[in-house]
Amino acid sequence: MRRTSRMTTTPIRATTPAAGGESKNQGTAVIVGASLAGLMTGVALARIGVRVTMLERSRALPRSGAALGGVDEQMLQRITGTAHPDNATAGRSVAAGVQSWMAVHARLRAAVDADPRIEIRPRTTVRAVGQDADAAWGITTDRQTFRADVVIGADGHRSVVRASVAPGKPDATFAGYLIWLGLTGEPALRPTRRFPRDVDILDSDDGILLGYPLPGPGGLTAPGSRQIGWAWYDAGHNDLLREKGSVVGNVVRRSLAPDDIPEATFHELADKARALWPAPWRDAILDCIDRRAVLGTPIAEYVPDRLVNGRLALVGDAAHVPTPMTGSGFGASLHDAESIATAVGKAMDATPMAQALRGYEKERLRSVRRMVQAGQQFSRSFARAAA
Repeated sequence: MRRTSRMTTTPIRATTPAAGGESKNQGTAVIVGASLAGLMTGVALARIGVRVTMLERSRALPRSGAALGGVDEQMLQRITGTAHPDNATAGRSVAAGVQSWMAVHARLRAAVDADPRIEIRPRTTVRAVGQDADAAWGITTDRQTFRADVVIGADGHRSVVRASVAPGKPDATFAGYLIWLGLTGEPALRPTRRFPRDVDILDSDDGILLGYPLPGPGGLTAPGSRQIGWAWYDAGHNDLLREKGSVVGNVVRRSLAPDDIPEATFHELADKARALWPAPWRDAILDCIDRRAVLGTPIAEYVPDRLVNGRLALVGDAAHVPTPMTGSGFGASLHDAESIATAVGKAMDATPMAQALRGYEKERLRSVRRMVQAGQQFSRSFARAAA
């Protein structure tokens, strides 16, 4: 006997109370992905009255050592529309400078959770998207279909939505190197020198190291109470990436988890850290290696030729993937979120959705292409020099 699966269609009803108690249609959006770009886009759309459903394939997981530059409280107030309480025990206030990915994600997620116009569906994997003249939709692996006025891909450098927006250029490509990432607590270290307050950038013949202090537990920023993150740019382990399936052909598939990293590679990295990097960063790297708390992230890049196709659109790393060395990915995603919210708002005011989204593409495409291309100059030079 052959079993048949029933496909469930889930329309998203977007109604807000209008004068006299009647409901007024304010539009609907499906966002694929609930990472930073997705969260910012969801908040921006909800603030103009759009009903948002976010489809996220997994929970937000800690990213060892991942950090964001140039993120401050004013930037987050700009996208969330709210100030963080002046409460030192709240532990989520984001200070100026380099911030941990997790701290920024927590602040954005709190804004999303507080907005009744946004629904997040975790563990919901989108396998395809589609559209017609009246709506767009995402189809999940369990055969549910979520329909809305617009579908926005915020699903990162391996975007499913991008395959429908730019079918002739669906994949981000490997930049030719990886970044080893680690994160440790300053109180656990006894370095021979104190860590600085800002980012250190160190260069050697075998790599580039970025070291950065991050707020510690409770948002503490005083020396001695912080977290210490580091990012080691390395073009000498591309064979390992291919052997482990992290890079297939010229496409990045996944990061190297600690269990993927051979013991011989850990020993090699420890020896190189002792030879290449001075204290106190050497101490932080060796601590992470000793604990096997290191992540290897192959770097992908994507220069977009388009950002929209009808009722489908891309934001963040789904739209443009620069090397982290540019330090501009978060700011670009914030601009994407604000710009696409403006475009969708015009569609709610009777401009056809496809036309409104083309306005978003016109505003953002040239800028984000230049951003990625500027980073590619660094990538090509670094990968070539280290080869």
